[in-house]
Amino acid sequence: MDGILTLFSDPAVWAALATLLVMEVVLGIDNLIFISILSNKLPEHQRQKARRVGIGLALFMRLALLSTIAWLVGLTATVFDLGLQGAPGPHGEPSFETLFSWRDLILIAGGLFLVWKATKEIHHSVDPTPNQDMFDTSRKALTFGAAIVQILLLDVVFSIDSILTAVGMTEHLPIMVIAVIFAVVVMLVAADPLANFINRNPTVVMLALGFLLMIGAVLIADGFGVHVPKGYIYTAMAFSAGVEALNIWSRKRRERLGES
Repeated sequence: MDGILTLFSDPAVWAALATLLVMEVVLGIDNLIFISILSNKLPEHQRQKARRVGIGLALFMRLALLSTIAWLVGLTATVFDLGLQGAPGPHGEPSFETLFSWRDLILIAGGLFLVWKATKEIHHSVDPTPNQDMFDTSRKALTFGAAIVQILLLDVVFSIDSILTAVGMTEHLPIMVIAVIFAVVVMLVAADPLANFINRNPTVVMLALGFLLMIGAVLIADGFGVHVPKGYIYTAMAFSAGVEALNIWSRKRRERLGES
């Protein structure tokens, strides 16, 4: 206890905690969008339970990974080398990574899964079955168990990315634990409002699926050693969400004017 009090008496620790809190919350957005879209495909009485279970699994996964930091850091060690060299970059370096670690392989697999899932959902939205609304978000295409399995698979990918980010920002385990718990609590609070908003505004589904496609592509690129600054990604997502918010507001204004 005294050690923790001494730790938090250092202003640098508070600065690291504040930075990590923001970073973990931002990284949790990806996880939350996927959980929201997937849970909305279940019967209404199962949706909230699926979101709770999915976010609970995310918390368990992150805390379990924190307890095995030494093993987790070992995931960044090289597993194999393709022995290939991409076209040289501007400074003569290879344009893509040829040394692969378990972390890289997990990110690539997770990215491919996200791209496949988002593409499949976009196909169902653009080319619906006969007599099915194009933007029908209540379509019961999943069982509860299948939804939880898919959420769990992505929880693994997002949790590894989240914890490795935390390890890279601070060496203090209590700081990591606090940041992870805080981020998951924010996800828990935001899960129902976000999922309900998506359900009430079906066109947002396509935007969210576009986000998942982009996130999947970024994970694949990261796995191949092409690191896209996350600030660019989340700025693009925020801009797109802002434009869609204006579209929603405009439609509602026109509807109110039409009714009057």
